[in-house]
Amino acid sequence: MSQAHEVNFHEGAHLFDEGTRADSFWIVRSGTVTLQVPLTGRRPTPVENLGPGELVGWSWLFPPYVWQLSAEAMTPVRAYEFNGTKVRMLMDADCAFGSAIGHWVGRVLALRLHQTRTRLIDLYAPRLAAG
Repeated sequence: MSQAHEVNFHEGAHLFDEGTRADSFWIVRSGTVTLQVPLTGRRPTPVENLGPGELVGWSWLFPPYVWQLSAEAMTPVRAYEFNGTKVRMLMDADCAFGSAIGHWVGRVLALRLHQTRTRLIDLYAPRLAAG
């Protein structure tokens, strides 16, 4: 945890916005962060709610290091913030550490993809069955 520092976000604070440079990530200590897809002329569409112990942000790990979603604190949030650039350098310097972080982020991505797929099936299955 020597690479982390504690941060606080007030309710409604934006941790990051889609399309901007991804150079940090967070592990939530308390509160709720919502990942959202911004839509022009409409309210953002929530994709996922993240709580204590969960990773917020993975775009810092993969070029071009640009956020694919936006994130907003839905409640007051306490989190550990990490500098993604420094963590990538540590990953390059220590293969075992790099492998562990890569596998961890990969598991998070796989779980979130599965959860999103399940939500989409739940959302569209009744329409398809009726159609």
